[in-house]
Amino acid sequence: MHPIERLRYVARASGVDPNLLVREAAAALASVVRVEPVGALPACRRLIDRHLTTGPIWWLSARVLSASDPAAAAWAAASEIEDDPTEALVVSELPADVTVTVVGWPDIAAGALRRRGDVELLVAESGGEGDALARRLSDADVSAISVPDGGIAAAVVVSDLVLIEAHAGGPSGILAPLGSHAASAVAASAGIPVWAVTGVGRILPSRLWEALLRRVDERGDEPWDRPVELVPVPLISETIGPGARRPGPEGLAQAGCPAAAELLRNAR
Repeated sequence: MHPIERLRYVARASGVDPNLLVREAAAALASVVRVEPVGALPACRRLIDRHLTTGPIWWLSARVLSASDPAAAAWAAASEIEDDPTEALVVSELPADVTVTVVGWPDIAAGALRRRGDVELLVAESGGEGDALARRLSDADVSAISVPDGGIAAAVVVSDLVLIEAHAGGPSGILAPLGSHAASAVAASAGIPVWAVTGVGRILPSRLWEALLRRVDERGDEPWDRPVELVPVPLISETIGPGARRPGPEGLAQAGCPAAAELLRNAR
């Protein structure tokens, strides 16, 4: 497949695990820059346009555009996301015998919870994904209960912990599946800790984060029609990943890429 065609294929992909998406995007970018080095910038902008709220795509693009060897940077990013230690960290940090609420289908958290046999899981519906995850985990002998979206508050107040997985994040908070803000607000008011799961590439420097939020607003969708919503940092007790568990504000300041100025403007 020609590098440009491969890039178009990756850009069109939807509903894909962000880590797999980044690995495929890294391979596509590495091929593009070898054939046409000046193609890196339009390629990165195209990927971001199609995957605007996927933090790791911004992270990958910023690293590629800031590197003296863009192809090597792409492959290094793919390797780093392949070796993301966040799931193992969630497994080790989860307290024993707790009830945990998650929203939708959080890839990293779901993998961690599947590896723990002593956790009761309440999976709040979000975009049709919560019920599917609950069934998948139940098939794997995990105690998982599907909760309709109208029952998020009720699920949270009987939980010991809420895990919210970031699609992307920055100093002011994280973007997470619809329903995450409500779950976090109820938890905060009830004194229940909220952990933001922030895998490799999901926390952006402030300038890229602000550009992402601005572009989400510019799309003009009503907030309730968007697949993601902002969970503000005051609602987040701690962040977990990619290599440490930190207080919320501290963890959301740990960007893993430079603020590539080329990404601050929309593609033309």
